[in-house]
Amino acid sequence: MSKILASGKIWPYAIGISIMLIFGACVATVVTAAKLPVQKSDTYMMGYQEADANANDLINARIAFDKKYKIEYVTDGLSQENSVLKYKVTDIDGNIVNNAKLKVVVTRPNSHQYDQELQKYKFENGVYVFDSIKLEVPGRWDIMAKVNVDNLERFYNVKADTRAKEAYEY
Repeated sequence: MSKILASGKIWPYAIGISIMLIFGACVATVVTAAKLPVQKSDTYMMGYQEADANANDLINARIAFDKKYKIEYVTDGLSQENSVLKYKVTDIDGNIVNNAKLKVVVTRPNSHQYDQELQKYKFENGVYVFDSIKLEVPGRWDIMAKVNVDNLERFYNVKADTRAKEAYEY
């Protein structure tokens, strides 16, 4: 072995071993990644490929909607046992809009296992109130709403948590 080291012939062996280790690490990465659950993104209630292909249309639709209307998530807080989702839709002058159509999907981040789609609601005192739902697990939830008023459409997405009262638009 010392003759190999002294003669400088160790480099071909070191390079060969390095290449095999790098190749082994690549194979291990692919095998590990293939075992992990990956869910498609559905921020706009559609697959990310469709959302990417229609990105300009979605942005323009949001701008057009926001020029005429405002939507507000007015739910008191998310609860695991009894969550009642509420939205308020007004025109730009603050007048209540009573002819909006809403569709809501409540989902966990990165998982569609507990998805709930809501389409039945009541219009009470200027607020769109959905039927009470039960959330299977505590923690973070994404609440995605699709709002249509006349021929305008807007997606309004909120991140909420059963452990906190606040909700954030994203």
